[in-house]
Amino acid sequence: MKFRAVLIFFALLAPALALAHPHVWVTATTTVVTKPDGTITAIKHRWTFDEPFSAYAVTGMDTNGDGKFSREELAPFAKINMESLHEYGFFTSVKQGKAAIAFHDPVDYWLDHDGKALILNFTLPVKEGTIAVKDARLEVTDPSFFVSFEFAKENPVQVEGFSKVCKVQMKPPAAGVFQRLSQLGENAFDKAPPGGLGIDFSTPVTFSCP
Repeated sequence: MKFRAVLIFFALLAPALALAHPHVWVTATTTVVTKPDGTITAIKHRWTFDEPFSAYAVTGMDTNGDGKFSREELAPFAKINMESLHEYGFFTSVKQGKAAIAFHDPVDYWLDHDGKALILNFTLPVKEGTIAVKDARLEVTDPSFFVSFEFAKENPVQVEGFSKVCKVQMKPPAAGVFQRLSQLGENAFDKAPPGGLGIDFSTPVTFSCP
């Protein structure tokens, strides 16, 4: 199996990974930050990793031995993750048709641990592009489906800064797509086309703004 080192976490997990895709599950909460006129200026993410993965990833990180994982203890880990995610575009796509937003390096990033799961917070400032939120299509996905992204049940995507109220519209994967996943072997992902099979499991987000 071709190992995709998307997060530094994966380096820790490599010896144990022998299961079918996906290998890591992330629950995402996303805020689209805009100017008052609705032009997108940044994307804020809060990613909660699954508990088994989190437990493995934090092994040995309780440096003061208090049984907790502080933001300070996890800070070097957060930095390495930001550097690793850069190669994959932070799994974040914002487009208007074929035009896509480019992002600066992430800011305001940190890792927390709530006692069960790792939570990665970071902000992606817009580098190039003048896409209005009303025209935008947002996706948070790993085309290789090594990581499975699912939006949170409550307040999954919000718009912040716009003078108007936008309605979020989400299109979940087609019925039966996960049943098909169970029938796919690892070779199907390794030999996938450039777009990746993960796009089938994505949940595109659009916005209706008056």
